[in-house]
Amino acid sequence: MRGEGLEGSTRRGFMKTTSRIAAASALAGTFVPSVHAGEDNTIQVALIGCGGRGTGAAQNALSEKNGPIKLVALADVFPNRLENSYKSLKERMGDKVDVPDDRKFLGFDAYKKAMDCLRPGDVAIFATPPAFRWVHFTYAIDKNLNVFMEKPITVDGPTSRRMFDLAKKAGEKNLKVGVGLMVRHCRGRRELKKRIEDGEIGEITMMHAYRMGGPAANCGPKPDGITELLYQVRQFHSFIWASGGVYSDFYIHQIDECSWMKGAFPVKAHALGGRHYRGNAVDQNLDTYSVEYTYPDGTKLFYFGRQMAGCHNEFASYVHGTKGCAIVSTSAHTPGKVRTFQGHVFSPENQLWAFPQPEPNPYQLEWDDLIEAIRTDQPYNEVERGVEASLVTSMGRMAAHTGRIVTREDILNCPHEMAPDVDKFTDDSPAPVTVQENGLYPQPMPGVKTDREY
Repeated sequence: MRGEGLEGSTRRGFMKTTSRIAAASALAGTFVPSVHAGEDNTIQVALIGCGGRGTGAAQNALSEKNGPIKLVALADVFPNRLENSYKSLKERMGDKVDVPDDRKFLGFDAYKKAMDCLRPGDVAIFATPPAFRWVHFTYAIDKNLNVFMEKPITVDGPTSRRMFDLAKKAGEKNLKVGVGLMVRHCRGRRELKKRIEDGEIGEITMMHAYRMGGPAANCGPKPDGITELLYQVRQFHSFIWASGGVYSDFYIHQIDECSWMKGAFPVKAHALGGRHYRGNAVDQNLDTYSVEYTYPDGTKLFYFGRQMAGCHNEFASYVHGTKGCAIVSTSAHTPGKVRTFQGHVFSPENQLWAFPQPEPNPYQLEWDDLIEAIRTDQPYNEVERGVEASLVTSMGRMAAHTGRIVTREDILNCPHEMAPDVDKFTDDSPAPVTVQENGLYPQPMPGVKTDREY
């Protein structure tokens, strides 16, 4: 934990440097560093949120080979993450990274400064905690920027409604927007989807999926040297307001991929959840989740999530039909190693088809598809589907946290906006949740707190 205290002092030193740069620039007018691409058709990229997933997304973007592309701005609230991301990307991508110190921005308003470095038609990457997604997307639409945003993209009903509206506005402006549900771009899963539609395993009757592993997002008490808000942003998987918790961030992929195979999103969730062996962890997550999702025609998806040591681990998604069954995910997001089988026993002798190995990486494919759409001006807007996937994921989470059967309309119209002032955050803002007298952050209490999750 000692590095956490240093993070604040490093930030202060970094801010002094950037403040001097900003002050000098302000003497000449508004501080907006200009970036010139010339006439070479270069797509410029700004990365907002410089953690591991954001850095990975930026590397995928810069790996595009269908035209010139470069990274021109970085934004984060933590200086060490920004600098580590810059160094990693510069080492890997060389001259495609053109981010001098005056295009490295810190603070809750850094997203604006980074996007101000772009021209209409360039690309902003949103890889901050999803609570900030609607704020950043609103600004990108105003700036006429194309966007890649990581999943999930909402964590509650009010922000889902807001993002549905923003999706329409982006569509009206013909902006291209990708959402990081990369499995939808997996060529193996696309072939599996086609085979299911063609009747290879018959009509889908039931699906089941698992993400079971060791402890995750168990955070301890806030250390000295960092504000409560910044601590919660940094530990965002531990806080429902910031990320939807482990449930939304970890489970959305398999809920979405099963719904894709079904050709519909679920409309109701009935769930269990429990908090067991978390030691001195003070976060808001449960350890186990078991959810029955119901689709419009009554078909069920049974989802099982567990983050506990010493238990059976599994990461897989399965589909059963009237004639056979299929594997959607085998042990990870990639490679999927998708297969179909006759009957309902997953055995080599029953196998009908398997996608050839090795598989193309879907993390790269989602960028191939987005950049191709930008360069050829093809319609491309994944936001509505991304909101729907985020919403029904939250539906299952809310069912477990409240102990109630929750419908899509229940979660969509639930008035509990978990971070209503997220667009006004500064370093000194209060955090959306605070520690209670028992030393824990507000916990889900199924059957006790039934109209909201905590």
